[in-house]
Amino acid sequence: MDGELKKGTLLTSENGNKYMVDSLLGEGGQGAVYDVVMEGKHVALKWYHKDKATSDQRKILDNLIEKGAPDEHFLWPEDLVIAENGKRFGYIMPIRPKEYKNPVALMKGMINPSFLTLCKVAYNVTLEYQKLHKLGYCYSDISFGNLFFDPKTGDVLICDNDNVSVNGLYASQVLGTPRFMAPEIVIGQAKPSRNTDLYSLAVLIFYMFIVNHPLEGAQEASIKCMDIHAMRLIYGENPIFIFDPDNKTNRPVPGYQDNANIYWDIFPQNVKDLFTISFTTGLKDPRQRVTENTWLEIFANMITGIIRCPSCKHEIFYDTSKEELGVAHTCWHCSATAKVPVKMVIGRKVIVLNKDSKIYAKHTIGNSDMTTITGEVSINPNNPSMWGIKNLTQDNWTYIQEDGSQILVPPQRSALIKANAKIDFGVEIAEFK
Repeated sequence: MDGELKKGTLLTSENGNKYMVDSLLGEGGQGAVYDVVMEGKHVALKWYHKDKATSDQRKILDNLIEKGAPDEHFLWPEDLVIAENGKRFGYIMPIRPKEYKNPVALMKGMINPSFLTLCKVAYNVTLEYQKLHKLGYCYSDISFGNLFFDPKTGDVLICDNDNVSVNGLYASQVLGTPRFMAPEIVIGQAKPSRNTDLYSLAVLIFYMFIVNHPLEGAQEASIKCMDIHAMRLIYGENPIFIFDPDNKTNRPVPGYQDNANIYWDIFPQNVKDLFTISFTTGLKDPRQRVTENTWLEIFANMITGIIRCPSCKHEIFYDTSKEELGVAHTCWHCSATAKVPVKMVIGRKVIVLNKDSKIYAKHTIGNSDMTTITGEVSINPNNPSMWGIKNLTQDNWTYIQEDGSQILVPPQRSALIKANAKIDFGVEIAEFK
């Protein structure tokens, strides 16, 4: 390739930092990514192809470097590196740890994270894009290629942030990735924006949960050649949700799109309802797309709403709609009936209290933090039938019994789990049900 960087090449940034090329990490449509070393520290360099090293791209980078990353989960541009002739350039970003995997590995079955981990990935990536949007940006290209996650923890890293642009002032060279672009972009009626990001985010999450594209059903199966015209039809001109309740013409084809039929029934009704909104009314009206806050509430409840099958130990999602209808929770894997444990309810937040359940700052403080553990289920060693919630904060809680009497719960002490009792965390109040 013209201008390919060789091992040992020395580059200097605008700030005077010296970077030595170590190895090629990967290559894409815009450029190649290299492992480079500065003062013994390994970082990543994205070096643009000649035709992509435009003045507009450099302006975007200058702005992003000046503004800084929303937080540490973005592999954000940190330094600008320019060739001696001034015609080629690239940017420095943090290097991705090897344990982080791309969603493509999930689609191919190369990794098999738990449902709990997938829900954490969905929560974390939605939260990160919300932070980006709150700063007035749109990402423009939410897709498989730009997300990495830890299959054990659900932690996420977002890369290729050089395509981020100010919402409403489109300047990026990238319109999006095929299959992830909103219909209005596919047919040329809009440019990337926060609303088109919301569509792409819904596609990404659907893919990770259902292992199928939300628009690829009978219509896609009938196409012999997936050329640009076919893609424009399916994803732009005539998009039909595969589980559209009012239009059954594009249902998944058995034997060809089995993942969709298998996984769809595993998930709780409230997340299926949001997918239905995203890919019915949200297909045609960008203003009706599901917002990050709405997704976050559902994903938080999914994280704290997992039940273990008493027979095969597989994960089962607690589903409020089943309790409302008086329908038992049955295991999708072995069909055994699972008893729903006592629940802690805080407004619309629900925590199913298994022996290893945790509660988070989001529950006790009311923020978006689903990482900081503020409480956990504890079992009385002298009486295993007595379970409580252990206070892992530095503040006192107030336990409110059914008769209204109150008991102080200091740090490292537990409040008894008992139906109709409550815990006042100081900001939020939880009730056992």
